[in-house]
Amino acid sequence: MTNSLRPHGQQRAPLPPVASPAPGVPGPRPPGPPQTGTVGAGPGAAPVKQRDAFFDNAKYLAIVFVAMGHAWEPLTDHSRVAEALYMVVYTFHMPAFILISGYFSRSFDMRPDRLRRLITGVAVPYVLFEVAYSLFKRWADDDPGHPISLLDPWYLTWFLVALFVWRMTVPLWKVVRRPVPLALAVAVLASVSPDIGDDLDLQRVLQFLPFFVVGLFMKPEHFQLMRRREVRILSVPVLAAALALAYWLGPRMNSAWFYHRDSAQELGAPWWAGVVMTLALFGSSMVLTSCFFAWVPRRRMWFTVLGAGTLYGYLLHGFLAKGSRFWGWYDDYTWLSRPVGEVFVSVFAAALITALCTPPVQRMFRFAMEPKMEWAFKRDATEIARERARS
Repeated sequence: MTNSLRPHGQQRAPLPPVASPAPGVPGPRPPGPPQTGTVGAGPGAAPVKQRDAFFDNAKYLAIVFVAMGHAWEPLTDHSRVAEALYMVVYTFHMPAFILISGYFSRSFDMRPDRLRRLITGVAVPYVLFEVAYSLFKRWADDDPGHPISLLDPWYLTWFLVALFVWRMTVPLWKVVRRPVPLALAVAVLASVSPDIGDDLDLQRVLQFLPFFVVGLFMKPEHFQLMRRREVRILSVPVLAAALALAYWLGPRMNSAWFYHRDSAQELGAPWWAGVVMTLALFGSSMVLTSCFFAWVPRRRMWFTVLGAGTLYGYLLHGFLAKGSRFWGWYDDYTWLSRPVGEVFVSVFAAALITALCTPPVQRMFRFAMEPKMEWAFKRDATEIARERARS
């Protein structure tokens, strides 16, 4: 994402709670019996957990919107259409990702194996990509003094910090009475607290928190409800109204509100505007996220397999997204600001992110995104006992 993300007939059976990790991040499995298959044949065949095509489709489509949003950002100063699309997409693309992350964090319980996956699948990629992005900025932006700081996430790495913090707080949300209102209250308080500062991008961690908590307490039937025919039909005028409103608001509204990275005071608004905007944007994001889920295919599609690689695409496309600004592509090629150019950058962004989510790319960068690191962890006594029982 740009610095805007530093600074989405026949009746079917209900969605089963099958195994599918959070957006590109290895993580705990949701409670409930997963669908299984077998490897080989015979009674001794090992069960294999199958991914849910709906969630992989949702993650892929959301990451495409993320990439297109980044491609549109430099165009928003010259095109009200691009600005309207940008505002609508930023209303739902990250909330959709975060909601799915929460849904697949429901079983997180501080078990040693899950803590190891959190470290190797979230903390380690954060360290590696924070360093890589900082070095890239030094080189591509001719900024040799740019600091490397693990306390101040730069560009896209804020999401990894947030996911780590959110998942570590899962046990807390499970014991409080009204978790969603409480999380929303935390977000509101953050939006009126300019002293929070930039460390670990806590403004984003706290202001996006309600979407994670909503996902944490969602059930398969909630997604099934969003898939009903009447919801799909209603989503069309709702989306059209959102685009019309965004077209009108474009010149009148500071789009930084959608990034959730600053308090109201830092945006030059009175403190009470933070309360109003946090609640209004939460409601708008939930509505548009529901419209998005309503149109996500449930069956396997050609892009379903790419849903497992969305974190790869998310982090890797950032180098080109930022490089296009550092190298002045939007200034040098002025035709990109014309309608044909807007279509071109949209298609190019979608094609790029698609390529970066493919299995070959996943295999190439798995050492950084999903390292095993068995040497770094002690073996859990429970796991050793299970192995002995099986042998």
